[in-house]
Amino acid sequence: MKRVLITGAAGFLGSHLCDRFIKEGYYVIGMDNLVTGDLKNIEHLRSLPTFEFIHHDVSNYIDVPGELDYILHFASPASPIDYLKIPIQTLKVGSLGTHNCLGLAKAKGARILVASTSEVYGDPLVHPQTEDYWGHVNPIGPRGVYDEAKRFQEAITMAYHRYHGVETRIIRIFNTYGPRMRLNDGRVLPAFIGQALRGEDLTVFGDGSQTRSFCYVDDLVEGIYRLLMSDYAEPVNIGNPVEITIKQFGEEIIKLTGTKQQLVLKPLPQDDPKQRRPDITRAQQILGWEPQVTREEGLRRTYEYFKSLPEEELYKAANYRFGTPYQEGSHTVSK
Repeated sequence: MKRVLITGAAGFLGSHLCDRFIKEGYYVIGMDNLVTGDLKNIEHLRSLPTFEFIHHDVSNYIDVPGELDYILHFASPASPIDYLKIPIQTLKVGSLGTHNCLGLAKAKGARILVASTSEVYGDPLVHPQTEDYWGHVNPIGPRGVYDEAKRFQEAITMAYHRYHGVETRIIRIFNTYGPRMRLNDGRVLPAFIGQALRGEDLTVFGDGSQTRSFCYVDDLVEGIYRLLMSDYAEPVNIGNPVEITIKQFGEEIIKLTGTKQQLVLKPLPQDDPKQRRPDITRAQQILGWEPQVTREEGLRRTYEYFKSLPEEELYKAANYRFGTPYQEGSHTVSK
């Protein structure tokens, strides 16, 4: 039985990856420090003989006994709420954490896939974003701790590939959604659905003309799996190229939830990207991949998940407070 280490295993994406590799017949070792992850996301796996969980911060030295075939490095805060709250840890997991994972891959002779992000493109001057675009990033802005951590992650990954011959893969993930997202994670979809379920107006920053492209989690996981199994070492965009404005998206959520809320406009935060849409030509040509789940179907599944959550979670998210107001696409967090 092949063995795979998945860091960030208790997070939104990490937990879905654990499910996929269990289904594919792997022995899965999940690792997470639970700063933003939640054990309930992998509770259904804990009793399986092919799954084990290690509570550990990958920014510290990693020791995993036995052989490893693959490593998927998904440990990192991934929303503005998180990386504004814990900026140093965000930088460390992208740098020290990636270094430790690459060192482990080298020692074990394992293939490693690292989770990069569309944020390496910053507020892009090229649209849609292709993998050969170098980006337009403010390294000292509020988002810089995440953007630059991921850009460093890509650089050190390619250095290990070229210098040490480590088998590396780099995925650049665009906006992804689905069950197990945190209601208070600061991203537009859970923010909108949470507000709708609580009977609140939907908060939009800017005039709502900024765009995002939303990929359902099952499609993303399929792209990740195909990239890991490929022989391609350069970065690959994985995301849904169907673009929508935040205003249109808010209107879709209101229609989906059957609520009567209005869209309320607030000032746009610093360095918030005006456009976000992947060019997935490389994924189509190399991996034979493209999204299969429509936004209508994906939103329906995600809404059903959020509706099933206990009411206290819904209102706990509403009362989540710290730091300065911020929004990813359309969400605000007040003091």
